[in-house]
Amino acid sequence: MLVTTHAGNGRWIAAGAALLAALATAALVLAWNTQQRVKSLEAELVRRQQDSGTQAAEARVLAKQAETTSREIAAKQALLEARVAETTLQRTQIEELIQSLARSRDENVLADIEASLRVALQQTAITGSADPLVLTLKQADERLARFNQPRLERVRRAVAQDLDRVRAAGVTDIAVLSIRLDEVIRLVDDLPLLSAPERRAAAAPAVAAPASAAASSGGWGLDVPEKWRNIGLSVWGEVQRLVRVTRIEHPEGMLVAPEQAWFLRENLKLRLLNARLALLSRQFDTAQSDLRDAQAALDRYFERSARRVAMASEQVRQISAQARLVTVPRPDATLAAIATVSAGR
Repeated sequence: MLVTTHAGNGRWIAAGAALLAALATAALVLAWNTQQRVKSLEAELVRRQQDSGTQAAEARVLAKQAETTSREIAAKQALLEARVAETTLQRTQIEELIQSLARSRDENVLADIEASLRVALQQTAITGSADPLVLTLKQADERLARFNQPRLERVRRAVAQDLDRVRAAGVTDIAVLSIRLDEVIRLVDDLPLLSAPERRAAAAPAVAAPASAAASSGGWGLDVPEKWRNIGLSVWGEVQRLVRVTRIEHPEGMLVAPEQAWFLRENLKLRLLNARLALLSRQFDTAQSDLRDAQAALDRYFERSARRVAMASEQVRQISAQARLVTVPRPDATLAAIATVSAGR
């Protein structure tokens, strides 16, 4: 019985050992498989990490390329926008040109007349002369007369109305007044002064012999020989030439010393030159003041009975009467008629 029991126990031990060996073998196999899987995973991770690095590098390269491409696209877009703007401008200009070409002949004529009038207004404002405006209105009337269009008759009537108004304004001719002042300035050196006796001798009237003296000389002549009577008459004639009585309104004119005559003439010239410069500058108030002073000097210090003094004084008086500010009328009627006809009303 013991033998049998020991044999049974040995079988269980052998079976247990075999089972343990099998379990150990299975554990070894499982551990080996696990290790292999871990190695495989590690290799996969390394490979994937390498792939990620490669992809990151490629991504950086692609980002740089994308940035470069974006810059190129922005530059091209700016260029396209500039070309679009240029094309738009050209299109606008072409449209304006087409509209200008599409206008009728009458509209072109009206536009030209209006532009010419505005230029003439500027020239008139600069020069102070109505001649540019008068000439432009005449040319406009001639152009409208050649067309002979009923539609333009209203404009032509307005042109005639403005032309009459401008002509009636009587604008001061500065050029003519300047020339006349130059002539007066040239005469100043030859004008005789009241204080120059040799120039007053011819102009001053001789004092007539008193009636009593004539009568007495006549009576005396009856009692004396003819020779003595002739001598007496000759002496009386000399007395008449030596003594003359002249009425002078401004006594200070006779008190001008010979050395002061040159300064008096130069002062008169300066007054006239200042008046001329004031006229050219269109300062009519200053010109009138200088002309009044020049006229006063001519009346006070110069021999007014002399022909040259009278002529110079009359010239200064006429220049003073004409040197006035006159506003040139604007051609408002013509401009309004052009605007009305262009609007089609």
